[in-house]
Amino acid sequence: MTWHCGRLIDHIGLGVRDLAASRRFYEAALAPLGLALSAHGENIFIDELWIGQVERDFSRLHIAFQAPARAAVEAFYAAALAAGGRDNGAPGERAYHPGYYAAFVLDPDGNNVEAVWHGPSRRSAPSVEIETLPDGGTT
Repeated sequence: MTWHCGRLIDHIGLGVRDLAASRRFYEAALAPLGLALSAHGENIFIDELWIGQVERDFSRLHIAFQAPARAAVEAFYAAALAAGGRDNGAPGERAYHPGYYAAFVLDPDGNNVEAVWHGPSRRSAPSVEIETLPDGGTT
């Protein structure tokens, strides 16, 4: 069996109340998997999971979907609002990096959902291909 990953989710943000406690937890929990956290500013991260401290109780989960173009970001925003989402940032360029074009909505439960286009770019591969090994993964 073969499947492809890395084409849908751009990044996930997890809001926590106590960043130091969360860092200890994730460092310990991920070590047996051979994974290690890194730090960037006031956040910790691993791959595309970003963990940061929040003071508020709402929108503790943030998920960003990859968009193929600016028009797709705009269509996402309009469709999400029409389906009951609440505005959390109209489509536009953000200062995260040059070309970062995104829109944000809150879903019915208050989760922050984003569509992002990173501007003109070229991927090193269309996706990560994962193939199940015939021996059940023992090699």
